[in-house]
Amino acid sequence: QVQLVESGGGLVQAGGSLRLSCAASGRAFSSYVMGWFRQAPGKERELVASISWSGGSTYYGDSVKGRFTISRDNAKITVYLQMNSLKPEDTAVYYCAARPGGSVRYTYWGQGTQVTVSS
Repeated sequence: QVQLVESGGGLVQAGGSLRLSCAASGRAFSSYVMGWFRQAPGKERELVASISWSGGSTYYGDSVKGRFTISRDNAKITVYLQMNSLKPEDTAVYYCAARPGGSVRYTYWGQGTQVTVSS
């Protein structure tokens, strides 16, 4: 069982930055692939970024490449999403999720944190 708690969301002007954190508890955190998803009103949930258990492999959605950076600190059992050059279209609820190694599904989810980017 893994429990995830996001923090760091808020209101920011376009062009600004925010850093989201996802604190995890539970066993075997370091063996999970971690991802950040987002869902805007009226839109489907999308995978924003993911990171392998070692941190050596990352994925970014096309809309955030070059602006967002995902990282993890297995000692602190925390995953981060650094978001720079924010745009109004980045406004959404951001969720942290964990996928067990070998699984194709993200099994554990946080409660989400709101990010609002004003123009």
